[in-house]
Amino acid sequence: QSDFITIHLPKTAETKGLISDEALKKVKPTVHIINAARGGIVDEAALAQAIIEKRVAGAGIDVFETEPCTDSPLFALDSVVVTPHLGASTDEAQEKAGIAVAKSVRLALAGELVPDAVNIKGGHIPEDVKPYMALAENLGEVAVAVAAAPISAVEVVVFGELSESDTKVLELSALKGALAGLVHDPVSYVNAPVIAGERGIVTTLISQVESPDHRSLVQVRLALSNGASTTVSGTVTGPKMVEKIVEVNGFDVDLPIRDHMAFFQYSDRPGVIGIVGRLLGEASINVAEMQVGRAAAGENALMALTVDTSIPAAVIDTIVNETGADTGRAVDLV
Repeated sequence: QSDFITIHLPKTAETKGLISDEALKKVKPTVHIINAARGGIVDEAALAQAIIEKRVAGAGIDVFETEPCTDSPLFALDSVVVTPHLGASTDEAQEKAGIAVAKSVRLALAGELVPDAVNIKGGHIPEDVKPYMALAENLGEVAVAVAAAPISAVEVVVFGELSESDTKVLELSALKGALAGLVHDPVSYVNAPVIAGERGIVTTLISQVESPDHRSLVQVRLALSNGASTTVSGTVTGPKMVEKIVEVNGFDVDLPIRDHMAFFQYSDRPGVIGIVGRLLGEASINVAEMQVGRAAAGENALMALTVDTSIPAAVIDTIVNETGADTGRAVDLV
């Protein structure tokens, strides 16, 4: 009954030869067959014979069983229009392609991710994943700074609603951040996997649908050369999509990610917060936010804080010495 039959299918074992001689015996003589999907779905010899016998009025063919196609019985028929698998190259399509290329070049020049670059594994990035790219990168850099030994593996775990999307790019983002804290040369989305390969660092991505405390959560886990591990978890919250660190090595915190941060792990006791505040004040370093996470009173604790300026290594060492902290790390994300 159709006046036009157009093909919109992939070529599979089930669709090969779908429009066959048998099918073409069932159409009305005014029909036009259009195939711009995949060659081989339409039997070209059967189609040519049907047009010659006036059982089919005409056809538009952009794809062929063998490509490039240099010889076909369809070529000799006046009622057939053929194109060499570029029927999509209309004026409108070329304009869209040009705009897309310009946008990609602008992203590349700005040092941002170009998702359609052939040597980047990011691919298409879902809209709900994009706000978490910078978060994953920052978590990777913080995790490396907190780690007490060289890293051998980077594992990214995505919890909650976000796990239902394609989050492959977050693995790349976390790796980029982790390597930025390890090497002096610039790290990009393109060279991060290469640098990781040269250093023997493997990466994995895990998705977990359940997230007990947050709608969506990203955790970066580092396997260290000494057999230990480091974890840093974060999320994005509120209408302003604020990036927050919510866990470090098992300690719960709630700290916005800033350009300058510091982390101290110590045995919980009175007066530590005062010592840290005093020493930072003497160094003219202003504290913006501070969080302390602990398992229980008197046990191990983690102090996480953001400051307005970078903390010199000498100040970190002084804080560690006067508080008796097990570790002290400064992180600068600039």
